[in-house]
Amino acid sequence: MNLHLRRAILSLALLVTGSAFAAQAGFRTLKVPGVGGDSDPISVALYYPTSAAESALALGPFTAHVAAGAAADSRVKGLIILSHGNAGSELGQTSLAEALARDGYLVAALRHPGDNWQDSSLIGKGAASYFSERPRQASRVIDALLQSPDWKDRIARDDKGPLVGAVGHSAGGYTVLALAGARPDLQRIRTHCANDRAQDPIFCGMTRSDRPAEPPGQASSPMPPLEDDRVRAVVALAPLGVVLTHESLAQVSVPTMVYEAELDRYLVPSFHAQWVARNIPGVDSRSVRNAWHYAFMDRPGTAIMTVDGDVGADPPGFDRQAFLKRLGEELPRFFDGVFHY
Repeated sequence: MNLHLRRAILSLALLVTGSAFAAQAGFRTLKVPGVGGDSDPISVALYYPTSAAESALALGPFTAHVAAGAAADSRVKGLIILSHGNAGSELGQTSLAEALARDGYLVAALRHPGDNWQDSSLIGKGAASYFSERPRQASRVIDALLQSPDWKDRIARDDKGPLVGAVGHSAGGYTVLALAGARPDLQRIRTHCANDRAQDPIFCGMTRSDRPAEPPGQASSPMPPLEDDRVRAVVALAPLGVVLTHESLAQVSVPTMVYEAELDRYLVPSFHAQWVARNIPGVDSRSVRNAWHYAFMDRPGTAIMTVDGDVGADPPGFDRQAFLKRLGEELPRFFDGVFHY
């Protein structure tokens, strides 16, 4: 075959393959039954590829650019679970969810029952419940979507099963690492805060009602198995990491990306993101220069105050919009590489 003809055919094949996933971002919501018969249902925001036109949509303090209620494409590249941070919202990373949806993924951003902006009851049940329930809630959403008549046949599969990944920020970073096989040990928090409180003051100083850990001295509880072997790849954004053991991190075998915010005061990187990155074999570790903890969230239209200040605030000179655009390119590329697109 003529070399020029072969190149033309290859170029056409690549164009057709790429256009199959060139899409806008659709948006729907659903409720998933909670973990256990008496648990609250799990609210989920779904972002997915569609050919319908997007428009601006106000979602509380955040603004999405989506086609609300639009028909979904017949096939999606995979399912990506998105887990928010402590006291957060399923809507706080909408620009990232949109970017993944436009690249062809079904993104399920869950609101963690008992640990969201409206309800902080989960931490009141103790650290053992907090660190075990969050991954179980994420797995419950995976269960629901892989069984859903609307979605199960759309999600791409290979010989190992459906293609599933997970992204999490802060406590959500812990959540997705737990799905990948990392295991928490509550004694690590007590030891850390006894020895390093001055260097990690916000994490160790938060009151019981608004923090994802108990004070030093609380008795340790055995943790149930939390790994979900359907999850093929994870991205942890400024993760809560100090609670995870070296031994379990060393056994994480799925492709993993870890981002640290260089100036993170909420979860100081040397104890959290860097601890995770040092211990997972083959991890792709990235530092976001001049960034605070909430750089991974969309900037809300109104002030949202936390123990680390306003969610929408950034250090002087940090361009959050530009960073989120870059993140929205890097994460689809990561999952495409893992899932061989």
